[in-house]
Amino acid sequence: MNLTTLLRRLRRARSGVAMTEFALGAPILLTAGLWGAEMANYALINMKVSQLAEHIADNGSRIGDSGTLQNRKIYESDINDIMYGAQMQAGGGMDLFENGRVFVSSVEVDADGNQYIHWQRCRGTKNVPSGYGAAGSKLGTVGIGPAGQEVFAQPDDAVIFVEINYTYQPLVSEKFLGDRTIQAIASFTVRDDRDLTQIYQRDSGDPDDIQTCSEFRGKMGIATDGSFTS
Repeated sequence: MNLTTLLRRLRRARSGVAMTEFALGAPILLTAGLWGAEMANYALINMKVSQLAEHIADNGSRIGDSGTLQNRKIYESDINDIMYGAQMQAGGGMDLFENGRVFVSSVEVDADGNQYIHWQRCRGTKNVPSGYGAAGSKLGTVGIGPAGQEVFAQPDDAVIFVEINYTYQPLVSEKFLGDRTIQAIASFTVRDDRDLTQIYQRDSGDPDDIQTCSEFRGKMGIATDGSFTS
């Protein structure tokens, strides 16, 4: 069989066309499918982080004693409850405090009529500062939040402002994504008359853990006596 005859027979052969087309197209289809799954998961986590910020801010605006004869006091144990609730809502697959950081701030009005962050509590191992200031930061008269969208407290009142900075954990590969940082903010005005002087301890002899912003701690646990562990 000469070369010309062989080439003619190969040109007429069609038995491997489907297999060849599949071999050529499969990598493209697989890549597109994995990319779609990653983008869908990223959108889901983005929404979840936003909902967590709203959840924390809403709960932070409601905490405190329920007495009617004095302004409601808030306690460090209340803040711990809020943080643990956020961890439970996020779920183990997300690992909120292992992969991110939560800032809870009380924005109030000082004696000069300016907005400032009275106190701030934090949780999470991600070593990033708040994008809006630490405890004691002066905010002037504009309030807190993105430029043009600031929120502010009224005199003798407070706004609970929450910021979450989270590093997205890829479902498939980080190569499908650019920047994996997800950020969300939320705020709620305190619902009832609140004692704004400080955050109290329920038992000074056995104080509850403080979610201080100078530490970078991850997942919270519960001890046998019901207290939270670092």
